Amino acid sequence: MHCWHDVTPGERLPREFITLIEFPMGSSVKYELDKVTELLKLDRILYSVVYYPASYGFVPQTLAEDDDPLDVLVLCQEPVAPLTLVRSRAIGLMTMVDSGKRDHKVIDVAMDDPKYASFQEADELPVHQLSMVRRFFQDYKQLEGKSVEVDQFQPAEASSKVIIEALERYTNKRRRGFK
Repeated sequence: MHCWHDVTPGERLPREFITLIEFPMGSSVKYELDKVTELLKLDRILYSVVYYPASYGFVPQTLAEDDDPLDVLVLCQEPVAPLTLVRSRAIGLMTMVDSGKRDHKVIDVAMDDPKYASFQEADELPVHQLSMVRRFFQDYKQLEGKSVEVDQFQPAEASSKVIIEALERYTNKRRRGFK
């Protein structure tokens, strides 16, 4: 079984879905799914003294504009282990411009975490929590000599469109065959 191709993203798309975690909140090590072997590979150690403010993963059977699965930040009170499947609900969208390309990050909550399960929109979260997430992505590549532009958070409705497009992009590419 291939966790990107064979895991069903869920029955209640686009608002609720399964997220496959690549690395936990608090990590300064960025892992990425190797599309061929299905193993996690080391992408990089962050150059700055920062750590990811949420567990990070993707929605199975999606393809983002950068030809990777659609990125997801899972808000949860505990770090979630890599390769864990998490029932998630989208509460917002953060869009960045990274190396000249749009890079969407769906902001979601772990539905099985009682601290976060009731949130429906990102603007219900404490302002400081959202500020930390945004600031992390503004700063995390500075010491690599790269700049990243981070837009304001958008509501959950905006993430629905991005998720649907990523599901369609994946389906179309799978029909033609991945390379």
